[in-house]
Amino acid sequence: MHRLFALSLSIAATATGAGELSDWIAAQARAHSQHLQDVQKKGGGGGSLWRERGSAGPLLPDFVPPTSLAPLVKAVSPGVVNVSSLLDAPSSGLRGGNARRSLGSGFIISPDGFVVTNSHVIASAQSILVQLADGREYLADVVGRDASTDVALLRLEGSPGDLPTVYLGDSDALEVGDWVVAIGNPFGLDHSISHGMISAKERVLGIGVFDDFIQTDALINPGNSGGPLFNMRGEVVGVNTAIMSQGQGIGFAVPINMVKELIPNLRDNGKLARGWLGVNIVEGVSAHGKGAVVSDVFRGSPAAQAGLAPGDRVLGVNGATVQSFQQLLRKISFLAPGTRATLLVERDGRQLELTVTLAQRPSSRMLRTLAEADRADALGLILRELTADLARPLGLEPRSGVLVAGVIPGSAAEQSGLRAGDLITEANKRQVRAVKELQAAVEASDADAVLLRLRRGDLVRYVAVPVR
Repeated sequence: MHRLFALSLSIAATATGAGELSDWIAAQARAHSQHLQDVQKKGGGGGSLWRERGSAGPLLPDFVPPTSLAPLVKAVSPGVVNVSSLLDAPSSGLRGGNARRSLGSGFIISPDGFVVTNSHVIASAQSILVQLADGREYLADVVGRDASTDVALLRLEGSPGDLPTVYLGDSDALEVGDWVVAIGNPFGLDHSISHGMISAKERVLGIGVFDDFIQTDALINPGNSGGPLFNMRGEVVGVNTAIMSQGQGIGFAVPINMVKELIPNLRDNGKLARGWLGVNIVEGVSAHGKGAVVSDVFRGSPAAQAGLAPGDRVLGVNGATVQSFQQLLRKISFLAPGTRATLLVERDGRQLELTVTLAQRPSSRMLRTLAEADRADALGLILRELTADLARPLGLEPRSGVLVAGVIPGSAAEQSGLRAGDLITEANKRQVRAVKELQAAVEASDADAVLLRLRRGDLVRYVAVPVR
């Protein structure tokens, strides 16, 4: 570049003569030389159009280029297992005959042999065989499983108590772009490794109300299900569970923080015994960000007993931040009934903590009834008008009473023995034929309890239900 510029100026000087042109040539040469020096100092070209770091430029802050993943894989692989589910009884021994097999993966979380995998991996199993990385094999029992989250907990039979385990990490700390490693048994290929990064968080796939998936481009294939997704600290941050058949490089994992909330419940109950607050929730925004706003509290419910009130914004459960209805639903549902939970609530601009003892979550049908039917909150009853269409299949006369469609868990009505299907014909010796009549009788009562006359099949009796 220097030579080309000097040559062109030399030719121009020869053609024109030395004179003033020589001084102009010298000035242009100095200016060009200074420009080249400035570009080199700035570490790039193009002036203000773009930036270049140059060989001596600073690297991105907090970024360490990845090298070999071999040390990480070597350290965590012993805790990863292959899970074989036999779908038919074998004709000759566990590995004999023509028994159909479903292959999956899992990982050991405790030295005494607790293993986490996917629920769908072992859903139809007649027996389960788990193989460790060192070749040892154990039969496994299902401790508990939950299809709605696709998580299962196994226990290895005859465990020596010193099995290799993995560490569980913090999936909430993951960021899009973080490197991850998946280890599993795709297509029966023992302990296969794939790597990639976190593509997205909190993906909702429409599988269920508890959808909260990590999306990754680490290759996940059939047989990887139930296997671990590791971060660069060698910690499990997800359970590989699903792939998107329409494309490649799109896999999903259950966040390990959700799994950690589920495991004690599965161990103790064998299934996900879901906790329940007894509130209706709408989305709202507080001074601290998004939150779940209480729109209605069922009388006699755990929320009512804890002092939760309409208008309260639930900001956290047991120290974990809550920013939406979905998050609150997951946090509460993953806790077992009877669990004491601490709620962080915002009320009238100030924060307070409330302690609530959770009840058993009603069935989906009961929850729909709670949302749609009339209620006698003071008693904890969900009520239906005895219309002609409803009375006919029950063999009852229309408007001969008020039908109990459901009983709120933990309420006075439940403790007094009322149940769905009961027909209330009187309240405090006054005949009731409509929900409003029963509600009026309860509100007009000065006593601590309401005397109800019930019909249950051919049995008629009186029950005193405390008013709360």
